[in-house]
Amino acid sequence: MTDERRPPARFNAARYCLAENARLRPDKTALVLAGASEAASLTFGEADRAVRAIAAGLLRLGLAPGDRVMIRMGNDADYVLVYFGALAAGLVALPSSPQLTPAEAAFLMDNSGARVVVASADCAVDRASLGERILLDAEAITAMKAGAPLADYADTAADDPATLVYTSGTTSRPKGVLHAHRSIYGRRPMHAHWLGLTEADVMLHAGTMNWTYTLGVGITDPWAAGATTVLYNGPRDPAVWPDLIARHRATLFAAVPSLYRQILKYADLAATDLTSLRHGVTAGEALPPDLLEAWTRATGKPLYEALGMSEISTYVSSGPTVPVLPGSPGKPQPGRRIAILPVDGAAEPLPPGETGLLAVHRTEPGLMLGYWNRPDEEAAVMRGAWFAGGDLARFDADGYLWFEGRNDDLMNAMGYRVSPNEVEGVLAEHPDVAEVGVAELSVRADIRVIAAFVVLNPGAAADAEALLDWCRARLAAYKCPREIRFLEALPRTANGKVQRKRLAEAATRGEPG
Repeated sequence: MTDERRPPARFNAARYCLAENARLRPDKTALVLAGASEAASLTFGEADRAVRAIAAGLLRLGLAPGDRVMIRMGNDADYVLVYFGALAAGLVALPSSPQLTPAEAAFLMDNSGARVVVASADCAVDRASLGERILLDAEAITAMKAGAPLADYADTAADDPATLVYTSGTTSRPKGVLHAHRSIYGRRPMHAHWLGLTEADVMLHAGTMNWTYTLGVGITDPWAAGATTVLYNGPRDPAVWPDLIARHRATLFAAVPSLYRQILKYADLAATDLTSLRHGVTAGEALPPDLLEAWTRATGKPLYEALGMSEISTYVSSGPTVPVLPGSPGKPQPGRRIAILPVDGAAEPLPPGETGLLAVHRTEPGLMLGYWNRPDEEAAVMRGAWFAGGDLARFDADGYLWFEGRNDDLMNAMGYRVSPNEVEGVLAEHPDVAEVGVAELSVRADIRVIAAFVVLNPGAAADAEALLDWCRARLAAYKCPREIRFLEALPRTANGKVQRKRLAEAATRGEPG
């Protein structure tokens, strides 16, 4: 008997999103890239041809199936086309943030073994670090789009690697999460049960293209359903989003909770036509109940939350089929096999009401293939038949999930997971720093920022701005601390390990703890 949750054995993610759309609705708008005053667009027919043309151009470079293509571009349409072009060719797309410093980008190039780097002029690339890699600029991609396209998408297996995304691990360096082509098929449960997505929808997503939240919810999901996606590459003014909803008649709007709060604060919602909007969706951060209530009161529109991660995307949500329960991200989407496991001991699911590790069954088609060249970390998250990524949670008697934090020290910065080890490693190299610990710091009831707690070398001045500048030169903006606190000593266990969870407490008291 076939498992309807799983795709066919031969499956190409780019074909799944584009080929049928190009056949059935070639003149329908697939992508709108909105600016401050103008917008550019692509139809499904144009997107399909451009993607297959880029795929052909990449293969002419001599690339072999599975070779990695790193994308270093800003928020423009070619980012999307190169991403799907790599998949269409049977290659592995490596989306990366334009905020990365040259050194951070060089690590990803080396760690992934990327054969090609596609970079726009506004994304710095350390040419000395390229080695024998092929560097393609915007002109090269334009030339590829003008060339002859592949006759058909690559005949890939559902389990063949398609995407490599980097996220913070438990070490000082990011780790690659490798996804198969089937991961896009594995997103199907969220279409009905979180997004309520249909062919008639217009999805406006507030994220940048490098983020898996944007690539997935903002582009892949609408295209898989034959819907239109709208992205924005103008100035980042929170007040622009209601205007974009009205201008493009968006039916769905996706953002992180903190942006919804900024919209409420800075935009004139009462003066904006939101009649096209059916509901908003949010992920990346927990949705505070007071924000949910304020948005619903101000707009009259539902706001549906989802919980996910780089390794599987969203799998727990509220939505059209699951009523919102403030404080909970919702229930497992139908068809998902989700459990709560003991932190230690046998991997046997716990009953409702007990807190443990949130786990996803290995048979889930949206689950990653594994961590790129990190067998130790991969083994650490696999518990028998389950993947447990470190989130602590519990189910209540009605099946709603309640998030209880992390079982490790990973931080959440605007929806990005950030390892304290990575930030600590950068600050530890500063000549004035003797010791450093990094952790999240609560600055408001629902706002947490990355903070660095520093012990200085004797005679060094407590110059917080100099340390922040040091970080800004070496880390992507979203990884940089927002606060520097100085301590006489770091709180440690009896074995000498830094107690990150006590850093904020020690700083408040002004003593080591």
